[in-house]
Amino acid sequence: MSFCAVVVAAGSGSRAGGGLPKVWRTLAGRAVARWSVEALLAAGAAEVVAVVAGDMEGTAREALDGLPVRLAVGGATRALSVRAGLAALACSPETPVLIHDAARPFLGGDHVQRLLVALEQADGAILALPLADTLKRSGPQGLETPSRDGLWRAQTPQAFALGALRSAYAAWPSDAEPTDDAQVATAAGLAVALAPGDPRLMKLTYPEDFAMAEGLAGAARITRTGLGYDAHRWGPGEAVWLCGVRIDHDQTLVGHSDADAGLHALTDAILGAIGDGDIGEHFPPTDPQWRGASSDRFLAHAAQRVAARGGRLVSVDLVLICERPKIRPHRDAMRARLSEILALPVDRISVKATTTEGMGFTGRQEGLAAQAIATVETPA
Repeated sequence: MSFCAVVVAAGSGSRAGGGLPKVWRTLAGRAVARWSVEALLAAGAAEVVAVVAGDMEGTAREALDGLPVRLAVGGATRALSVRAGLAALACSPETPVLIHDAARPFLGGDHVQRLLVALEQADGAILALPLADTLKRSGPQGLETPSRDGLWRAQTPQAFALGALRSAYAAWPSDAEPTDDAQVATAAGLAVALAPGDPRLMKLTYPEDFAMAEGLAGAARITRTGLGYDAHRWGPGEAVWLCGVRIDHDQTLVGHSDADAGLHALTDAILGAIGDGDIGEHFPPTDPQWRGASSDRFLAHAAQRVAARGGRLVSVDLVLICERPKIRPHRDAMRARLSEILALPVDRISVKATTTEGMGFTGRQEGLAAQAIATVETPA
C-alpha cells in the first residue's frame, strides 16, 4: 500500500542536552532525524516531508543531504508543526499518512507494515505497548497505585488517511495542545486501532537516552570491507599525481583522467565495500568530460555514496607499488589530502609504499600500481 509521511523534527529537544536540538545530533555517525527519513523511504514512502525549525533549515539540509525529502518550516508547537507538514504533502486525500517523531530513530519497515494493516480496519492506527511497570502517583493522601488495566504507551508513527487527519486538525481548538495525533483524531470522531508497538521505538528525551541508543545503533549496523586495485603506465612528463599530491618527477602516469592510481584504487575500494560497482561505471573512460579530471572528485563521490546509504567510513589503507618516485617524503601530505577529501581523521588513514625489487612491470619501471582497502560501517 502506498503511503506518505511527515517527520516532525522542529522541537528544541533541550532536555537531551548536547547543544544542537536532539534530532540533529549524530547517532552512530548519522543525524537522529536521518534515521527515520531513511527508514520511511526504505519502507516505500511515496513522499516524505520533514518539518524543521526555521533557524535549522541549513542544518537539516546538510543532515538529510542526498535523500528525496522536502522540508517544511514548523510552528511553535508540535500541533502547528504537524499541520505544516500535512499542508506540504502532495499526496491524495485518501492516501495513508504516517506522522512520526524524529526523536524515535529506530523505525523499521515492520512497524510501517503493522500500521498499514491496522489502518485497513479503522480510521487511524497507532503503535502502542502495554504498561509493564507498576504505576505510582503522589497525591494529598500519599503515594497511590493506579490500575494499569486498559493503559497503553503510545508511540509513533501514527497512521491516518491524509484528508481525514487534515480535517481533524482543522477542527481541533486552537487554544489546546494535543499530546499526539490520535488525540486529535478521536476528538474528531475517528476510530483509532492499536497495533503492536516495539520497545526499540524509544524516544530520545534525556542525555542518558543517547548512551542507550548508541548501543542499539551499534547492534543494528554492520562492518564491510572493500578492495581496490589500479595501475597506470609511465609516459613522458615532469610530474605525477599520487593520492591527490603533485610530485615533481621525470615521468608522468598516463590515463584518461589525471591517472592518480592511488585515488583510483581507493575509490574502487570504497565503492566495493558498499557493493556499488566500480570507478569505471560511475566515471566511464569513454566519457570526454572526465578527460584530465582531478581524481579527488571520484574519491569524494564514493564517500558521498557511503553517506547516502547511512554509512560512514571507518578507515582506509593504501599501498603504492613502484621503484620511483620515493613516496616516504610525501606520505604525510598524502594522508592530509585524503583526510580532507574523505572528512576522516588522519589516524584512520594509512599510506605505504613498496617495491617489487626489480620484478614485474613495476620493477622494470614500466608503470605504477596501487592497492587499497576501505572499511565502512552501514545499517544492517
